[in-house]
Amino acid sequence: MFSHLLASFATLPDPRCAGRTRHRLRDVLVIAICAVVAGAETWVDIAHYGQLKQTWLASFLELPSGIPSHDTFRRVFSLLDPQLLEQCFRQWMATIAPPLPREVVAIDGKTVRRSFDRRRAQGPLHVVSAFATEQGLSLGQVGVLSKGQELAAIPVLLSGLQLANTIVTVDALGCRRAIARQLLAQQADYIFALKGNQGRYYRAVKTYCHRSCVERWAEYPADYDAFDRRHGRWVRRRAWVLPLSDEVAALRTWPGLRAIIAVETIRQVQHQPGTHVEWRYYLTSCPDAPAVLIQAIRRHWAIENSLHWVLDVVFREDEARSRDRVATRNFAVLRKLAFNLLQQGKHQPGSLRARRRNAGWNDNYMTQRLTCARQNDRATVP
Repeated sequence: MFSHLLASFATLPDPRCAGRTRHRLRDVLVIAICAVVAGAETWVDIAHYGQLKQTWLASFLELPSGIPSHDTFRRVFSLLDPQLLEQCFRQWMATIAPPLPREVVAIDGKTVRRSFDRRRAQGPLHVVSAFATEQGLSLGQVGVLSKGQELAAIPVLLSGLQLANTIVTVDALGCRRAIARQLLAQQADYIFALKGNQGRYYRAVKTYCHRSCVERWAEYPADYDAFDRRHGRWVRRRAWVLPLSDEVAALRTWPGLRAIIAVETIRQVQHQPGTHVEWRYYLTSCPDAPAVLIQAIRRHWAIENSLHWVLDVVFREDEARSRDRVATRNFAVLRKLAFNLLQQGKHQPGSLRARRRNAGWNDNYMTQRLTCARQNDRATVP
């Protein structure tokens, strides 16, 4: 059953003392994955699920000593090396669902807010994730001690992904030459948000875009101009894809840089006075048409709306009160595993929350989710 998943995690070393274990590591992992898919949110939930489903689980697991206790689940996942578990997760995703050509892969961080421990002076866990926006799948994660370490985690995360012929979008924190060089070496293109943390470059780009888009608007018509009226908001978005010029000569040495993107957002909210105007700037190595670049910028927010929001609302990640840093980081991997398995059934009716209930109530549906081969779905795409 679900051989690709088991094969990807087969190299994960068992951290327990050899000869003193009652439960196989493979069984512990499988029960935990199935339980989280079915709605488990704690180690107690996972053990309870295993006890209720022991007959079904025994049909494909050995279970020499029955179902592990909740303390056993907690202890095992507190001992597992989170870096190796995350690496196995990335390998599994690279096997079953590598990014599609020119797919937008969004990189962003998220804090597991209630994983802090004041007695240990321990802040909440921060996780940096990669999200394939077209397929709607989490490609991998790297956990760090705090948001301030997110920059160091991005190269580690990227190195474990297959990114050839994709467009990788990163927020302003990851707008670095080293990351640009790494992406180009992996045959990927990038779109980096440019903000004040790159002071010299930001000021030069801001001045150049203002002169081109505002003062010389007749010479540089907008490449994209659209209105959006939803949820009580009226929004006009205009975007320009500008070539490099002498005004931004300092950026000519930036690795692979082809163009600068300027986006103007004019927003008016119902029942609120005034109009809000915002300008955003991006660096890109993409040779694609302006419409593709603008769409890629907007798709970056899918990691917030389709992954982070789902983890908080459906999987209740922010409410998890696990204080053990290793166990918390490993449980975050379990949630993303469950998320991806459930996303493979998104063509079926029902919300993600409903699919979790179905997996818990219906063993046949759970089996379908576990054995669903993503590559077969991809083969049907023209």
